[in-house]
Amino acid sequence: MKGKWIVLLAGIIGAGAVNAEKLRLSEITAPAELENIHVTKIASDKNASDFVIFVKKQVPLHKHVSHSESIFVLEGTGIFQLGAKTLAIGPGDYVKVPAGTAHSLRVTSAIPLKALSIQAPEFFGKDRVSVN
Repeated sequence: MKGKWIVLLAGIIGAGAVNAEKLRLSEITAPAELENIHVTKIASDKNASDFVIFVKKQVPLHKHVSHSESIFVLEGTGIFQLGAKTLAIGPGDYVKVPAGTAHSLRVTSAIPLKALSIQAPEFFGKDRVSVN
């Protein structure tokens, strides 16, 4: 499991930011050989980092100590754990994850879940703590 997190973090840290004023999120697609998680950084500054994230299977339970995360689901469905709550999520749903709140995702659709994730302040992939 630890190796998968390193790959995810490397993708976040190493991804080039698009920083476009206008971007069609529908044009951002997952790789054909998606194993589980793919992250595309679309913009970042000192205030926030914006990502399009694809999840084929799951995101393990974790928290961000000093970052909040805003998630807007674009495609796919899943079961999202937010603290003690369990939420069914799908296209058009918005979830706010306060800093320090444990959260996870299990995808329930045949297609990967695609979401816009905004982390504030700027996210470099280091503020992720596994929760068992």
